[in-house]
Parts: sequence; structure tokens; C-alpha cells
Amino acid sequence: MGKDLSLALLCFCFFFFYFLTTKLTLSLSPDGLSLLSLKSAVDQPSGDSPFADWNDEDPTPCLWTGISCMNVSGFPHPRVVGISITSQNLCGYIPSELGNLVYLRRLNLHNNNFYGSIPAELFNATALHSLILYGNNLSGPLPLSICNLPRLQNLDLANNSLSGPLPEDLNNCNQLQRLILARNKFSGEIPAGIWPELDNLVQLDLSSNEFNGSIPNDLGELKSLSNTLNLSFNQLSGRIPKSLGNLPVTVSFDLRNNNLTGEIPQTGSFANQGPTAFLNNPLLCGFPLQKSCKDFTESSPARHNSTPESRDNPKKGLSSGLIILVSVADAAVVAFIGLVIVYVYWKKKDDSNNCSCTGKTKLGGNEISRACGLCSCVNDFGNEDSESEDVEEAERGEGEGELVAIDKGFSFELDELLRASAYVLGKSGLGIVYKVVLGNGVPVAVRRLGEGGEQRYKEFVAEVQAIGKVKHPNIVKLRAYYWAPDEKLLISDFIPNGNLANALRGRSGQPSPSLSWATRLKIAKATAKGLAYLHECSPRKFVHGSIKPSNILLDNEYQAYISDFGLSRLINITGNNPSSSEALVPGSRPTQKLDVYSFGVVLLELLTGKSPEISPTTSTSMEVQDLVRWVRKGFEEEDPLLDMVDPVLVQEVHAKKEVLAIFHVALACTELDPEVRPRMKNVSENLERIGK
Repeated sequence: MGKDLSLALLCFCFFFFYFLTTKLTLSLSPDGLSLLSLKSAVDQPSGDSPFADWNDEDPTPCLWTGISCMNVSGFPHPRVVGISITSQNLCGYIPSELGNLVYLRRLNLHNNNFYGSIPAELFNATALHSLILYGNNLSGPLPLSICNLPRLQNLDLANNSLSGPLPEDLNNCNQLQRLILARNKFSGEIPAGIWPELDNLVQLDLSSNEFNGSIPNDLGELKSLSNTLNLSFNQLSGRIPKSLGNLPVTVSFDLRNNNLTGEIPQTGSFANQGPTAFLNNPLLCGFPLQKSCKDFTESSPARHNSTPESRDNPKKGLSSGLIILVSVADAAVVAFIGLVIVYVYWKKKDDSNNCSCTGKTKLGGNEISRACGLCSCVNDFGNEDSESEDVEEAERGEGEGELVAIDKGFSFELDELLRASAYVLGKSGLGIVYKVVLGNGVPVAVRRLGEGGEQRYKEFVAEVQAIGKVKHPNIVKLRAYYWAPDEKLLISDFIPNGNLANALRGRSGQPSPSLSWATRLKIAKATAKGLAYLHECSPRKFVHGSIKPSNILLDNEYQAYISDFGLSRLINITGNNPSSSEALVPGSRPTQKLDVYSFGVVLLELLTGKSPEISPTTSTSMEVQDLVRWVRKGFEEEDPLLDMVDPVLVQEVHAKKEVLAIFHVALACTELDPEVRPRMKNVSENLERIGK
């Protein structure tokens, strides 16, 4: 009996101590144990670590940094569905044990220093639909088992050291939406026969690798592709397939820095591409490059097949110096004849009916214009003025104070303007803006510019006339200007309902109740149309340089009008420097691509309701970059859409697809690389399809 009791006590003590020593291990869920393999695989840095709260005494890992979980029926603990540990400078390898997380949907470890290969066992986690590993030091091939993931939608492995060919069974990843393999060491030919089955792919980026061979014809069957098809900085050769013209018109090509040859096709989507898409392919020719294929083919044989005899014998051809001399002489003769013809033409126009098309007319019409009836000078843009008129006005008006109409149908006198009541609408680095109601009850907006610039009158007039030639229903129309040595005014249409900045935030910081999703979409489309017109169709293909909500005016029907384009140059002429806070990207001169970026930020403001406005006292772009970065991070980590959308729009969840589509447009516009950003024409066309 005593022996039995002693044995029982001994067993009790053994199990008691066993329980104490194993309690920590038994208390953690299986998903937590798999995650600890990641903690063990990383060289622990000194200081703060994202693993500081990864405590093996916890029953589940759901409160650990970077971990998200979800309740699953039939399991006592929530299951891990997301891992997001980014930009922590972590150095280590990706453990194969992560493949045991069978409910894992998102693995995001971008911008760290993970090395080694991607373990094939990782793809045992068959619920994965986002694998974001860009910005590490991963090497080795792309695992053949990657398409064992039936739900894989987002694969971003950019900026690593991965190598080898693309798997030819990549077509089995038929749920893929984003395939980004840029800035690696992949090589071989881009396989054909896989692309038609990737009918959900919206983004393909294979740039900055070592791919060779020709571009597969079936890339043109990626009907869902949007944004940019990026094959730049490879070693691709041969002709550009005409089939790429079958891609959606919103797709921008980036085929730079390859060895492509022949004529650029002119069908379908090729018509929407700019020259940047084809640069640094020495043997490419045709529109939009400044290289004629005819000249190219004619010059090539002479350049490559010439013999010493043909080069050394002067009887075989003219010297280059003589050819240049003959060309200059021909050009001079043609120019002289052209000047004579122009002079005779305008002389006859001026003499007919004693009506001068180059003479200055008083604002609102005068005796000459009434007597001459239909006499007018219509240039290529349909305006009733001419360059000759601009020059004569500049020659006669210098040193005088005068009010000059750009729109000849807009009639009022200077004293009427000066007598009218004025109300301040706003003040900025671009001058003070007043609302002035004329005697006929018509309101106009009057912008007062600087007081200097009297020595640059002709330059001022030329600039104002160019601005006045811009006519578009979504751009504020300049009607007239006043110039005097001590005063410069611009008179334009008054838009009655304020600007988008006030509508979004107002005096209370809350958006206008009228700013529904349909209204915001309407404003986005109208602004895109106006900006695309400035870039593509205006006389000078203007760059705005300051696209932001305060420069998007709204009428009573919430129709949008772009204002203030071209003002920076006028302010410079008049001697005042525009506010340095206008440029959204520091150190960048105004370009069309900068306008595209700024428009993308406006879209993000419409979507999120957040303000990236820059304080005039801090000419940095941190606020703007923070907004863009915040949205990008939300998409990378697949945050719920409602976490990013303006709370006012929560009740309009029926527009979720439209909201998501515009988020994608905004992210394309705010790409860090300007060359990757789409043209405003493509942005406008893309927006027009949304909601229809």
C-alpha cells in the first residue's frame, strides 16, 4: 500500500513538472507556432523589433504586430489570414512553415532584406491570393508550384534578384490580376501561349530584366489590361506585334530600351501612344518617333554598303559641305517667296472695302467694325483675332493703360469696370481675385496681378492672347485684360458656386451635402476632360502646373471648370513670384506628367475626403505624399475599402465597383516614375467608361 502511494505521488510530481515545462508550448495555437518560425528565421536587430509582442505564452497570435485573423467555424481559435510586416529592414529567410497557414490570404513582407529562394512549401497555403515580396534580396527561380494557388490574384516580386525563365504553365494562374516582376534577373524568351488564359490580368510589368527574343503576339489578347504594359529595359528584339493594337485604348505601352526593329504599327491602341513609349530602340521608326521609315530604309544601305571607292571618289557624289550650302540657299529662297506672298495677301485683305483685319478695334465694337460688316480674321483655332493684331496692339499699346477684349462679343467699357462694386473672392500667390458685377448685371471675376513688367508688354500680350484662345466647356474662359504700367488685370467668367476645396471641406470641415458620389464622379470626369484638352488640343499644349481642388471651380449644377492655368508665367512677367507651394512634387518643374500626378491627388481627395493641402509656410510635399502613400499601403495590405473611402459615401456602397475603379486610376496617375503615368487623354477616356 505504501509503495502504491509513493508511486502515485511520484507520477503526480512528474506530470506536474511536465505540465509546467510544456504549458507555454501547449497554450499557443498551431497557427501561432507556424508564425514563430518566421520570428526565428529573422536575425533580430537591436532596438525595436516588430516581433517584440510575439509572445509564445499567448493562446493565439491575433494581437501580434502585423497579424490579422478571422473566425472560422469548427475551430476553437481564430485563424491567421494576413501577415504584413513591411519596411522594417528585416534580414533573414522566408521559412517553409508558413505554408502550414492554410487560411493565409495575404503575405506582405515588402521592403525588407529577406534573402534566399521562395520556398515551394509556401504554396501549400492554398488560400493565398496576395503575395507581396518586392524590395528584398530574394534569389533563385520563380517556383513552378506557384500556380498551385487557385486564388492567386496579386503577385509582386519586383526589385529582387530572382532569375531564370518564366514558367510556361503560368497560364494556370488564371485568377491573376497583377503580375509585377520588374527589376529582377529573369531571362530567356517571354513565353507565348499563356496570355490568352490570363483574362483577369489588369497589370503586367516585366521591365528591367534580361528577357530576349520577340514580343509574343498573344499579349494583344489581354483584354482586361489597364494602365501600362511595361516591357522596358530588356533585350527584346524583332518587330512590335500589330496585335498590341487590340489592347484597350486606356493601356499605355512602355517598350523603351530594347532592340526592337521596323516600323511602329499604326492601328488601334498605338494611336494613343507618345514617343516616350518607344525611346532607345535605335532601329525603330515611324510615328510617333521623329524618324521616317522611308528615310531610315534609304539611308541604311548607303551607310552599311558603301565601298572605299564610293567614299573616296568625289565624282560619285556631292560633298556634305556643298549639300548644306545648297540646302541653306533653297531655304532662303523659299522663305523670301513666302514673305512676299503673306505681305500681298494681308495687303489685299486690308485694302478690301477699306476694312483692316490688322487694325485695333475698340472693346465692344467701333465704327470700322460696324461699317465692314463681316470683316474678321479667323485663325486655325476659330478665334476672331490674329497674330498680326496681337503684334500691332503690342506696338501701339506699350506705355498706355487700356482694356482689351479677347472675346470680341464681350462688351463693356473701362470706366464701367472701375465704377462697379467689387467683392474679394480670394487671395494667393497668384494675386487677388474680385467678383465685379457690371452695369448690365453680368458678374465677372477680375484677377489683379503685379504692378511691374512694364518693359515686357509684348511678352505679356502674347501670353494673354494664347490663354484667351483656349475654349473648352470645362475651362474658365478669359474674356479681356487690362494693362497699364502700374496695374494688370485679367477679366474672366465668374463661376458662382465656389471651388472644390470648399465643397469638400467647407467652413465646418465637412463636405457639402450635395457632394454625393454621382456628383464627385461628374466633377472628376469634367476636370479630366478639361485637363486633357489643355494637354492635347490647346494652341500651346499647355501645362497647368497647379491642379488642386481650389483651382477647380463649380457652378450651381456642380459642373467643374479648371481655372488659373497659364498664370505662373504671367506672374513672372509682371515681376511677382508665384508661391512655391504650388508644385506638389518638390524640385519638379511643371510638366504634363506633373499635372497627371496632381490630378491623381485630386481624385484621392474626392475618394477619401482627406486634405493634402500644403501650408504656404512649408513648401514641402509631405502631406501629399502621405495621402498617396497611405492609400497605396491600404491597397497593398488589402484594407477594407470602407476604411479608406470618405465616411460620407459609406451609404453609397452600391457604387463600390466605381469607387474601386477610380482608386486604380488615381494610383496610376500618382506613380512615382513620371514615365509610367498615363496621359490625361487616356485618363479621361478611362473615367468616361466608369458608371456607364
